[in-house]
Amino acid sequence: MIKQIGQVMLYVNDQDQALRFWTEKLGFIKVSEANNGQGLRWIEISPAEGAQTSFVLHNKQHIAQMQPELHLGTPSIMLHTDDLDGRYQDFQNKDITVGDLVDMPGGRVFNFADDENNYFAVTEAN
Repeated sequence: MIKQIGQVMLYVNDQDQALRFWTEKLGFIKVSEANNGQGLRWIEISPAEGAQTSFVLHNKQHIAQMQPELHLGTPSIMLHTDDLDGRYQDFQNKDITVGDLVDMPGGRVFNFADDENNYFAVTEAN
């Protein structure tokens, strides 16, 4: 039986830029980084130490060469926060592209874009 989601693979064009975006602008931490010496480099990041789920940043072009059948699009990901209004303002202050705060059946939410125009969403945790 599967107990939880461990890692979400994010395929990016520039791993270093993606790492800076997630750590410097969103406050994620770098958990680990590895390189197999043959061009395959992966960087694991998470919102906090000990988080149950993390992102792994992969080089999109390299993965496409290795496994052309793989879907390399960005998954729809909903992040949770305890302070939606604070995060919204913080993201705006850091020049992150954000959408409007909207009311959804599950609560208020806004979306934001990373430096490669991949969109993610944030909602207030209940």
